[in-house]
Amino acid sequence: MKHIFFVEDDLSLINGLSFAIRKQGYELTTARTREEAERLWAKGGYDLVILDVTLPDGSGFDLCRKIRESSKVPIMFLTAADEETDIIMGLDIGGDDYMTKPFKLAVFLSRINALLRRSDNFAQEQTKAGTELNSNGIRVQLLKQEVTKNGVPVDLTASEYKLLCLFMENADIVLAPEKILSRLWDCDEKYIDNNTLTVYIRRLRTKIEDDPADPRKIVTVRRMGYKWNTTE
Repeated sequence: MKHIFFVEDDLSLINGLSFAIRKQGYELTTARTREEAERLWAKGGYDLVILDVTLPDGSGFDLCRKIRESSKVPIMFLTAADEETDIIMGLDIGGDDYMTKPFKLAVFLSRINALLRRSDNFAQEQTKAGTELNSNGIRVQLLKQEVTKNGVPVDLTASEYKLLCLFMENADIVLAPEKILSRLWDCDEKYIDNNTLTVYIRRLRTKIEDDPADPRKIVTVRRMGYKWNTTE
């Protein structure tokens, strides 16, 4: 049984969604403050985290950053903070999805199912890939989910890590933006579009390229997409 961790201060929303989530067959743990969330998170064992941005004693963004220090568990933001800058920030610091209030229950549950399914599929693909990806000085230890560049650790968000693995597993193959989006994010989300993908690729390049302004590992193929280039 998948275990979902729901951090939300609105008791009426917790009560309403708890019933729907459990009816889907998921185990659920809830927290209403950042302090309580950090205490419960330390116990571990969660398969998906749903975070509100505004909490009585802090920010869901800060809680997301703390979780990302030790875990790549899927994180969904569920919040009334609907400014585009908030959405981009949530995704940039390690969120896998961002849903704004008000929302339709059926869509919310569908997004939960999709995140858990993609997480399982990604884990299965990594198992099939073996224990390591290695090219262009970049080494990915799949079992540990650790990345190094020329032996030096590289700190990636969960989405950046998945994006890097997708490229390296498809070396020298041009990947269309639509394919990348469908593998890693929800293409129906209006903010997860080609522009957002461009932001992720630019930030990944700053971490793995020798010269991000002249990328040689993740190259742009005009009018087609991107590819992991193993030839000079």
